[in-house]
Amino acid sequence: MVIDWEPFWLTLQLAVIVSAILLVIGLPIAYWIAFSRSRLKFLVEAVVALPIVLPPTVLGFYVLVALGPRSPLGRWWIALTGHTLAFTFSGLVIGSILYSLPFAVQPFAASFSGVDRKLMAASATLGASPLRTFVRVVLPLSIPGLIAGTALSFAHTMGEFGVVLMVGGNIPGVTRTVSIDIYDQVQASNYAAANQTALLLLVICFGMLSVVYGLNRRTWLFSPGR
Repeated sequence: MVIDWEPFWLTLQLAVIVSAILLVIGLPIAYWIAFSRSRLKFLVEAVVALPIVLPPTVLGFYVLVALGPRSPLGRWWIALTGHTLAFTFSGLVIGSILYSLPFAVQPFAASFSGVDRKLMAASATLGASPLRTFVRVVLPLSIPGLIAGTALSFAHTMGEFGVVLMVGGNIPGVTRTVSIDIYDQVQASNYAAANQTALLLLVICFGMLSVVYGLNRRTWLFSPGR
């Protein structure tokens, strides 16, 4: 039995794009969560964590409505491109970013929170701007958390099913991801093909996470003071 590689490469492309975008937008969100003293911070944390507890179909439904032709975003996108966001690869990217957001932001924020405040205060005392302190002090000390968050968001995107099905449907070569391909194979009672694809996905995700956690353990063991 030959594996259908088209859904696999589509999913890999989706996971790379989503994890890269989450690295960019997740850093400022995580930084604010880690260091803000706002009384409303718990509300932001709840919103970020919401995709963890929401059924994927519920999140996917509301994303689908938000991307539809009747929404402001949907109408703007149609005017700009001539087609809707729903049932497109771009729509999949948006849905996947929202669904995997907590898997990136929470490790980022936890890593930022672990940075010694005295080091940040010393940097400010020496005249460094908040941005320079973040780049020169906070980021280098938070590398294990950044690696973990990026890897988790990547692996989570690789395996998601409900959101991509609701937002993207099942269009071969456009929105048909690995998880949907496995579901289709099972529905067709083609268990051998489903097993091969599922096993490949399992090996890739397990291998990637093993490498990431191994690197993080090495970083922790050889960090200053250890």
